[in-house]
Amino acid sequence: MGEFREAVELIRKYEGFSEKAYPSGDDGRYTVGYGTQYYPDGTPVKQGQWCTKEKALEYLFQEVKTICSLLDDLNLNLDHSMEQALISFVHSIGWTPFLYSSIVDAIERDDLPEAAEEMMSWIFDENHEVIGGLLDRRREEVSLFLREIDGNPWASTEVLMTAFRNYSAAPHQVRAIRMLEENVNPYVLAEFANNFRISESPWIPLCSEELDSLFAN
Repeated sequence: MGEFREAVELIRKYEGFSEKAYPSGDDGRYTVGYGTQYYPDGTPVKQGQWCTKEKALEYLFQEVKTICSLLDDLNLNLDHSMEQALISFVHSIGWTPFLYSSIVDAIERDDLPEAAEEMMSWIFDENHEVIGGLLDRRREEVSLFLREIDGNPWASTEVLMTAFRNYSAAPHQVRAIRMLEENVNPYVLAEFANNFRISESPWIPLCSEELDSLFAN
């Protein structure tokens, strides 16, 4: 499975390993190993079942192969990085939700930024609360998804710094900032405001001598 190393590592990183099956939610399903809910023969994981790390990797490799095959059947013309990103993404949300999402339509239209934006929206739990781990996972998946695209805006960590430097209060810039505020996790936004010291004046007070020199002429 070396060709899908990054997909496997993303899944292992964010799913974590559990040797004992645990409830996945309120739907009665159980998860074991690295996010496995169904064994390779289609049997669902049940309460009280256990597995070793070696067996968990075996299950995960089979799941990756299955997802890869399903993606190939869609003929989406994916590059290798896109395929790896989608393998991790599908492993996270499930094949049926992915298949009926707008992500597939966006990829078919070759609108990859829209596909990436839609991927980033899958970060909520059943109570519509943002899950921090999912937010981090989606960022890594989207970055991988767009890695081989020329001019990929997600490839740089300087997006906000560039935006700040170029800010002129133009209407489209204000709209973009307001849209960002509406979509950012409020806890992340609050932490940013505190760290940025947004309530403080950006101007350093001038001493009397400096003021005198400014108005000397």
